[in-house]
Amino acid sequence: MSPRIAVFTKNRSNPAYEAARYGADRTARRLGATTTHCVPERPDNVTEQIALIESAIAARPDAVVFTPVHETDVNDAALGFEAARIPVFSFVTRATAGQPLCFVGSDDRALARDIARHLFSKIGGRGDILVLEGTPASATSHARLKGFQEALAEYPDIVVRLSLCGEYQRDVARDVYRAAADKLRGIDAILCANDVMALGVLDARGPAKGAQPPVVGINAIPEAIKAIAAGTMLATVNFDAMTMSSIATEAAVRHLRGESVPREIMLPVQVIDRTNYAPLDLPFPERIGPTWEEVMASASIR
Repeated sequence: MSPRIAVFTKNRSNPAYEAARYGADRTARRLGATTTHCVPERPDNVTEQIALIESAIAARPDAVVFTPVHETDVNDAALGFEAARIPVFSFVTRATAGQPLCFVGSDDRALARDIARHLFSKIGGRGDILVLEGTPASATSHARLKGFQEALAEYPDIVVRLSLCGEYQRDVARDVYRAAADKLRGIDAILCANDVMALGVLDARGPAKGAQPPVVGINAIPEAIKAIAAGTMLATVNFDAMTMSSIATEAAVRHLRGESVPREIMLPVQVIDRTNYAPLDLPFPERIGPTWEEVMASASIR
């Protein structure tokens, strides 16, 4: 019988999780497994994810590929996987309860630090910037903010004029940017904790004429890559949720076949700009991710 894998993602609004679902599905098909997707209808909703966890446990999948919508608020429900002896393989956000057999992720602090350094270097190491932070309850948002702060400590002439919460959502980022427009006159650059918020900033600007402050994000989603190609966005960094979910799914299948898998797989950091965007200038279904063997050779494993 084909292994049955329940895949938990945080929402349907963030393209990174769309990519994660593609990655899990494609890998499962290749390995003869099937997937069921468990996604809150309201983005990052704790109550809905708890209900989805309970439904999944009742359905008894062979394994779970899981990212929590909140660092701690779904912990009690998530412990039910362990009680039901359903193996868990986490990705993107580390589980803070239970013992997942494998975590596949990327160093959010390093991603944020490197994209901030890239931006600060491009504006000559001085100037006023806007920071757009992600969802307050998200572990990735906390880590990325720390990475930004580490880069800022290296550039004393970079001043954060304003820091706003864009909730990792395009429309929220667009609206808070517009609302703060009077405070942002003469801003030198915009540092966003994900690409979706960076695109929200571009939406708010519209087809403005003349030079605009450079904008960077994190995730390397297709629309951000198009913006980099068009010159409306400076850079992003590849937080590869598609590969994370793909490798977590493969780890689950390998475990179910009796193979050993690493406890932690951390993907390398890669800044993407006009010099190297071309391989990622594809919609998610057409992107070809690295194989298990390639990830094992390039990632940090323990």
